[in-house]
Amino acid sequence: MQVAYRIQVWGRVQGVGFRYQTQQLAKRLGVTGFVANQIDGSVLITAEGSAQVIVKFIDAVKASPSPFGEVTRSKVDKIDPVGYQDFKTQ
Repeated sequence: MQVAYRIQVWGRVQGVGFRYQTQQLAKRLGVTGFVANQIDGSVLITAEGSAQVIVKFIDAVKASPSPFGEVTRSKVDKIDPVGYQDFKTQ
């Protein structure tokens, strides 16, 4: 069963390879969706996958997939799956 979440993170998450590393993490885990910088300095992620994999993905995102990043705050909301075919950086 596919589940989907909208994840927004704040901290040192722009200009540190955060989006690229998030995309690589998603591809390793088989998660689909997208990651995008936001004007307020946060990063927004939409992620779809199996419930078990999404838990791992969210935990890794909160720990910062980029070694140079640091997540100081996050917001995670369950949303309806859209049916993304891959994971893109926007």
